[in-house]
Amino acid sequence: MKSKWKIIYILMTAAIACMLVILFIWQSPSPKTIPLQTLPHDIKPPSAYSSSATLAAVGDVLIHSQVYDQAKTKNGYDFKPMFEKVKPVIQSADIAVANQESMMGGEALGLSTYPAFNSPFEIGDALKDAGFNVVTMANNHTLDHGEKAIKNAIHYWDKIHMVHTGSFLSKKDQNTLCIVKKNNIKFAFLAYTYGTNGIPTPEHKDYLVNRINIPQMKKDIAKAKKSADVIVVALHFGIEYQTMPNTEQKQLVKTLADSGVDIIIGNHPHVLQPVQWVHGKGSHKTFVVYSLGNFISGQDELNRQLGGILKVKVTKTVTKDGKTIAVTNPQFTPTWVDQKNYQIIPLLYAQDFGLKNEDQLYKQVTAHMKTWVPSLSMYRPTQKVISQ
Repeated sequence: MKSKWKIIYILMTAAIACMLVILFIWQSPSPKTIPLQTLPHDIKPPSAYSSSATLAAVGDVLIHSQVYDQAKTKNGYDFKPMFEKVKPVIQSADIAVANQESMMGGEALGLSTYPAFNSPFEIGDALKDAGFNVVTMANNHTLDHGEKAIKNAIHYWDKIHMVHTGSFLSKKDQNTLCIVKKNNIKFAFLAYTYGTNGIPTPEHKDYLVNRINIPQMKKDIAKAKKSADVIVVALHFGIEYQTMPNTEQKQLVKTLADSGVDIIIGNHPHVLQPVQWVHGKGSHKTFVVYSLGNFISGQDELNRQLGGILKVKVTKTVTKDGKTIAVTNPQFTPTWVDQKNYQIIPLLYAQDFGLKNEDQLYKQVTAHMKTWVPSLSMYRPTQKVISQ
């Protein structure tokens, strides 16, 4: 009798287990039916894998009055046409970062030009539309219109879902790492400036702008290395209108390379300065562009109308022995700002838009940017690309 009840108990237990399994399968969607973009971000990749992402960077976005006057419409401002010719190049990158040098405080605060800039919110819309997803805000014009302009700018960047760093609304925000994840690679973005044109930071509000401070930068980098795979640092440094980096720039870059920074994006001189591989401690290498010049501005000297789009490939390889990060394939697209309408034009085709001696200028820019990296690739967008 006991044997009979034992058999019945076993059969009932098995039946209940089967029903639970069937119910679980019936309620769970098949992984094949879930679109990739809706998968949770915390799904872990395989234990061993290799993944790559491309990063693009441009120089100063400095909106002089002649630029925002050109963008004026009946209903506000439209800067989008100014980026149309380089939009395909920007959008070809997985992550694109720009230096928003003129603070975007909005029209209600009162638009202004040099020496104290304030730009319309619509420049943010144009950058977003062009394909940028990260902006740096630490530069010598950050405090031009005080805390109010910074608050307006950050609130608008947040509204349009644009990642930003270098200027913050609180100490808590400043201490929160800016990390962008793409293709299972985490990029940490840090930004610092040499100064703010003599304007002091309000007392107890150092978080409004990150200044170049080596001990603090080392702490930030060490913190970022614990959470991110790739460390990208934007530096607003150097001497305006100098085409080669000075000793202070080189020393700071070497210090950051020794600290483990992977990519350094330089701005402020308003003219192009070359790229370089800098060897840090051990076998670490850092890729630096000392200055990307003006991406868009109202400055009318020829060398200040030139800028460019830097693009690099970052590969993360994970094996049972650990993780490695490789920065490779640096590529540069020289650009020119057409003063008639402030369109940004790939320099290769600038002659079609009225620039004289474009071919000779292109060769000069190429040689200049390759000064220390002869293998730097010069990207040549097709005529079809810029005619879209």
